[in-house]
Amino acid sequence: MSKEFMKYPSRRSTVYSHKGIVSSTQPLANAIGLKILEKGGNCVDAAVAVSAALVVTEPASTGIGGDCFALYYKLDDKKDPKSGKVLGLNGCGRAAQNVTPQDVWNEHNGGKPMARIPYTSVFSVTVPGAIAGWYDAYKKWGSGNLDFGELLEPAALLADQGFPVSELASRAWRNSVPKLTKQNPNAKANPFIDDNGQGPAEGDFVKNAPVAKCLRLIGKEGKKAFYEGPIAEAIVKTTNARNHKLSLDDFKNHTSTFVDPIKLQFQDHKVWEIPPNGHGLVALLALGIIQELHNSKKIDLKKLEHNSAEYLHILIEACKLGFYDSDEYVTDPSFKDIPIDGLLSSSYLQKRSELISQDKIIDGDTMSHGVPDPKYKSDTVYFTVSDSNGEACSFINSVYEGFGSGILVEEFGFCLQNRGSNFNLTPGNSNCLEGGKRPYHTIIPGMITNSDDSLYASFGNMGGFAQPVCHVQHVLNLTLFGMTPQQSIDSPRFVLNSNNDDDADRGRGADGPVRTPITVVQLEEGIDEEVILKLRSLGHEVQVLKGYSRQTVGRAQIIKNVSKDGTLVYAAGSDFRGDGAAVPFI
Repeated sequence: MSKEFMKYPSRRSTVYSHKGIVSSTQPLANAIGLKILEKGGNCVDAAVAVSAALVVTEPASTGIGGDCFALYYKLDDKKDPKSGKVLGLNGCGRAAQNVTPQDVWNEHNGGKPMARIPYTSVFSVTVPGAIAGWYDAYKKWGSGNLDFGELLEPAALLADQGFPVSELASRAWRNSVPKLTKQNPNAKANPFIDDNGQGPAEGDFVKNAPVAKCLRLIGKEGKKAFYEGPIAEAIVKTTNARNHKLSLDDFKNHTSTFVDPIKLQFQDHKVWEIPPNGHGLVALLALGIIQELHNSKKIDLKKLEHNSAEYLHILIEACKLGFYDSDEYVTDPSFKDIPIDGLLSSSYLQKRSELISQDKIIDGDTMSHGVPDPKYKSDTVYFTVSDSNGEACSFINSVYEGFGSGILVEEFGFCLQNRGSNFNLTPGNSNCLEGGKRPYHTIIPGMITNSDDSLYASFGNMGGFAQPVCHVQHVLNLTLFGMTPQQSIDSPRFVLNSNNDDDADRGRGADGPVRTPITVVQLEEGIDEEVILKLRSLGHEVQVLKGYSRQTVGRAQIIKNVSKDGTLVYAAGSDFRGDGAAVPFI
């Protein structure tokens, strides 16, 4: 490792194992994942069990009422590490079939048009896709050695018998108590708020009997228990009482989608993402633009200094261009033909790269999405698990904001996501709210393979719109700078956000970093002051994140394949910005 990275001292050591690793934000979830591997489950089985455990232990971040996405690196021949392929699962739910923008305007703005769905609106609730995603991943990709109920029972036991809450989970939990209180004024019992009207402090012992009941019902009957039984009925009753239009048919008709992941060749590696309606496309566009800048000799990737002003400026501008395109092209592909091949073509990426100046920032008042050659047609808690087969699962499950909408399904002890907030309400726009449509989605698992199709890394970085920006940084950290997983995670990151000027909202795409003309660059402390001053001189609006505000850059988990001479070895890192760790299976 270059001495250059000694200025970013690791908070934790990189973890190594020759049999498998579980890496998540919660220690109890890690322990459950290891139990499943010990029972003969594969990385997918363990990922489902970890997801269920995180529902219990980190409910502000994820839940039964959320969505999931997954990438699975599968070997066709377990004895041949070059026989792998990357498979994808979109476990996102859809808007109510009969909902319209007018319903939102009537509820929140006296019938007059508005650009966005409020984050606590009942109309931000879409059909939760996570449970179908868990079950479908298990059925199609699981080992076949365990029953579905065996994967969920450890989480149900935690919820039923109780568990001590970790430090950062406690902080996020307690910060959401005002929302939970306001959103559920008539709740007879709220499992997330104690008798004193507070959330748990670090180390407090909590239980959630209703969610244990829910998990066991799903474990016994599979996804049908959620989408056609009393759980669906409870959700519809809860949302309809607030004037939503979700119906039992919306739940009964829900399906997961197995998808072909999209990929980009970057240097000597292939980077894989879930296709739209996920916004992994942003990361691939940014990486492709950076590659084209290198190809045209406007930059030399091998000479760029990590986190220098020149380096950060290039990454910031490339990511911004990715977001401008996402405002047009990240939507439900069932509602719009998305020219993925054209967007990721060298000719298009080269053309977009020409918009980047090394002397100034992109003009946010005039910049918009690009149009690829018409000849091209296209046919958000994060954790990762690897196993002794040489396979890996990159998995993400989320309710979006803290406890999602904050709307509690009291009978079963979970809150509903607010993913619908990433629709816009501008009729005719790509990502406008429509009945039965999947929204622009921020949660994205990542995967990297070598040029010979062997596994390089399974990785991800939760954090809303921070995710593709952080994916770009991790790919460069690992493949260009040679960082270990833990060094990549520990190094200071940057993210992008809009300046939240609602009057300047374009009403396009999602509620992302380029929805307004001014994009704010948020840098973690640890980046040199001279670099910050240089970025500001180029025109960037820069904020420095310190202390707990560093949570804005999300929490990463990375497992890298470092096998040598035919011996399987994994190296892994886990984010110090979360409570968990990377834990080896022995």
